[in-house]
Amino acid sequence: MGIWARQVTPRLVARGTEPERIRRLRARTCAGLHGEVVELGFGSGANLGLYPAEVTRVVAVEPSDVGWGLGAEGRARSAVPVVRGGLDGQRLDLPDASADAVLATFTLCTIPDVARALQEVRRVLRPGGRLHFLEHGLSPDEGVQRWQRRLEPVQRRVFDGCHLTRPIDRLVEDSGLVLESVERDYALTPSLARPWVYAYLGRAHRA
Repeated sequence: MGIWARQVTPRLVARGTEPERIRRLRARTCAGLHGEVVELGFGSGANLGLYPAEVTRVVAVEPSDVGWGLGAEGRARSAVPVVRGGLDGQRLDLPDASADAVLATFTLCTIPDVARALQEVRRVLRPGGRLHFLEHGLSPDEGVQRWQRRLEPVQRRVFDGCHLTRPIDRLVEDSGLVLESVERDYALTPSLARPWVYAYLGRAHRA
């Protein structure tokens, strides 16, 4: 991980002004979470304030010390206890079947071995436990796909390995999780933003 990824990217993400529509999608993704929740790619805490009252604790998996530090004030104000539970979504330092739910928002795009990370999600979920996800990824529109493939090399360099072309729903299914529901649509309306904002909002569970 280079200096840009370590020092600059977390600050860009933390300081970015998120559109209200994205905030509403985050809230819908968090709805229904309960008990012990593992959040992949916690960052500086974009989902703080959106966890339901039924969540007893959030175990935050976050590789960036900078991102974690930027979220200190928000964590201190959080009604839900948040503890740092590891640095790598590909190798969760958590016992088998120990989580009631896993939350991933705009995270699976960046993890290098996303298939391994999803296998780890399946491992740590209790039977019946759910993965709640909101991710951007591969568009079904051929014209947008072409731009996604052209832009992806730059995107990966600037935003710490972020991919634009991952088929999120298929990756979740391939992990052995049972896909319950998924909505697919462009999260924002400007056509120029389409390569970055094709969103997958869904849930899957461990059988």
